[in-house]
Amino acid sequence: MMKTNNILCCLILLTIGTLHAQTKNEWVKKVGARKQPAKKEIFKVPVATDSTVLHTAAIQKTIDDCAAAGGGIVSFEPGVYLTGSVFLKDGVHLKIDRGVKLKGSQDIRNYPETDSRIAGIEMKWPSALINVIGRKNVAISGDGVVHAQGKVFWEMYWKMRKEYEAKGLRWIIDYDAKRPRTVLISGSADVTLKGLTLQQAGFWTVQVLYSDHITVEGLLIQNNIDGHGPSTDGVDIDSSSWVLVENCDIDCNDDNFCIKSGRDWDGLRVNRPAEYVVIRKCLARKGGGLVTLGSETSGSIRHILATDLRGKGTKNALNMKSAVTRGGTVEDIYFENIAMDSIGTFLQVNMNWNPAYSYSKLPKGYNESTIPLHWKKLLKKVEPAKKGIPVFRDVYISNINIQGAKTAINANGLAQSKLRGFHLKNVTVTAEKAGLIDHAIGWEFNNVKIITPDQGKPELKDATDMNIPIN
Repeated sequence: MMKTNNILCCLILLTIGTLHAQTKNEWVKKVGARKQPAKKEIFKVPVATDSTVLHTAAIQKTIDDCAAAGGGIVSFEPGVYLTGSVFLKDGVHLKIDRGVKLKGSQDIRNYPETDSRIAGIEMKWPSALINVIGRKNVAISGDGVVHAQGKVFWEMYWKMRKEYEAKGLRWIIDYDAKRPRTVLISGSADVTLKGLTLQQAGFWTVQVLYSDHITVEGLLIQNNIDGHGPSTDGVDIDSSSWVLVENCDIDCNDDNFCIKSGRDWDGLRVNRPAEYVVIRKCLARKGGGLVTLGSETSGSIRHILATDLRGKGTKNALNMKSAVTRGGTVEDIYFENIAMDSIGTFLQVNMNWNPAYSYSKLPKGYNESTIPLHWKKLLKKVEPAKKGIPVFRDVYISNINIQGAKTAINANGLAQSKLRGFHLKNVTVTAEKAGLIDHAIGWEFNNVKIITPDQGKPELKDATDMNIPIN
């Protein structure tokens, strides 16, 4: 009878795995922009004769003229163009060719504030350097360079952070230190961003927000230029769907490829998932995570495929994080065909991440009626509290080779929300230590090798129904 039950269980697991694969194969075919601007009429931006004088108005006028004619190509003569925020329109293809460099203004006044969402909270925030907001059928491409000149904003942040931490305000500094993103695609559809070199972002490099059918292809992101830029993520997919990211090379100081869906009370209010996202054939150098899910998980994250990726010197490989005020479900995640070396942790999972940042508390001496609206959003309690408990489940990890990791696995669920249904197959990790799996249920390992100096296995705490033989 026992043998029959074991065979039946294996057949059920095989059937479930086949169904997951079939479902994944269907939606993967549908990601990315469905069309691009068709008109080929060229609109030339007037040549910048002085790279120290703002050229924003001339660039924007050319974009507007192109849009008024029904679309076309906006291009530049070789040279250096200093600019603040520019805004693309329907049918416009902004071409930044080899020999062209756009340099971002270092004056925050040249990035007008708009309604946006930053780190999971809807609030006023400076526009990006290049903006696609509420648009359809737009392209940005070329072999040129966009240098955001973000160092001045990094320095502003570090100075403010020191002051805020002394006042017990670590939780709000990232929202008060307003810094421009390099590229924002928000509330838009059928947008292609391709081929550019993006350097020294003041904040996140590319944010795809509340958008669908987006392609991000062939970007070279270099944020480790002349210092350490805080929160200089590579590509952030934020409550968006049907997104394709491929053939990118990212060197940054925070998450390389990151998927988000809102934070705490405000994120639960919006309740918009990030789903149907493919990240493939990319390279991560320095950064917080090759692929990071969270910590903004409130709207849920699901149907994610990250495949054929490489990494060197990255802090984490697959990094999943949330907090007990976030809520949301992270599920149906595929992380496969990965090779990395000289990294921190292969599988990093934390449902109670960075408490000093994640949990908001107003110090004594502040009047709640006079603080800014975004402070109030972060301080608003999630009620009932159980709505803030995240769920992580159904994660499929296969064909992995990690060399030179510090830790193989550091996975921490919650007593009230265990990490459920993680499946690892054909995984080899060489690490200094095997690590820990805490608050977990229903994990399955198949041909997993964790090679450590002491030949250890991950420590298991509050872990049940765990089928994890390690060679």
